Amino acid sequence: MAIEIKGLTKHYGNVQALRGIDLTLEAGKIYGLLGRNGAGKTTMLNILTGRQFATAGSVTLDGAPIAENDESLRQIYMLSEATYYPESMKVREAFKWSAEFYPNFDDPYADELAGRFGLNVNSKVNALSTGYNTIFKLIIALACGARVLLLDEPVLGLDANHRDLFYKSLIECYAKTPCCVVISTHLVDEVSPLVEDVVIIHQGTILKSLPREELLTQGYTVTGAAAKVDAYITGKNVIGTDAIGGLKTACILGERGEGAEGLEFNGLDLQRLFIQLTND
Repeated sequence: MAIEIKGLTKHYGNVQALRGIDLTLEAGKIYGLLGRNGAGKTTMLNILTGRQFATAGSVTLDGAPIAENDESLRQIYMLSEATYYPESMKVREAFKWSAEFYPNFDDPYADELAGRFGLNVNSKVNALSTGYNTIFKLIIALACGARVLLLDEPVLGLDANHRDLFYKSLIECYAKTPCCVVISTHLVDEVSPLVEDVVIIHQGTILKSLPREELLTQGYTVTGAAAKVDAYITGKNVIGTDAIGGLKTACILGERGEGAEGLEFNGLDLQRLFIQLTND
């Protein structure tokens, strides 16, 4: 199974949100979709689920178009900030109706997750707090049995304990039924250990699309006295620097050469690399 995105373009009047994106999302992988606000992440995910239509380009699942194709859309679940269930509906009823659209919905597992997260299945959707509204949607995502899970800011409003519980439950669900998972989030450090491939979208284009480990081995950081760092980075591919007082850190793409006395060298972390790559 694979989602193939070819030449995906989206205009909102004079604003070009997506600029000819080409991307393949494979089964059995967890992707981290990273981008600054307005980069085009949510627009792309909405097109993948038929909530919006592309201006140009195509999206297919196993070679079949996704747009206006119920059979393909049954294989994809998207969690977003919006809640599309009637506000007066109870959580238990929402589970029941979700099973009507997603034939592999695991009702006992949904009940188990509700108990794990402390969600009252007799509560009405409109009575849920922001955090429990997110938990409600997360449980449906994990229990729906879809082959593709698109999670747009999945931990919105969750405290640290519930975020940790979600990440563990996601890995549990993924281990039980491997699928294609796309996590779009600003909490880069938190999702970094989970994701296998990283897709960085910037100003409507794909900036990087690589396995996480391969991406992180493309460079390194050097820290030390500002004058020594400046001397070391001369002629190197520097993607960004940070300075505090007399100390300076530079992020460099390329293989690390010989060290220099008084400088500290470290590998890149995903959050720092993302910030530096998307700084204008």
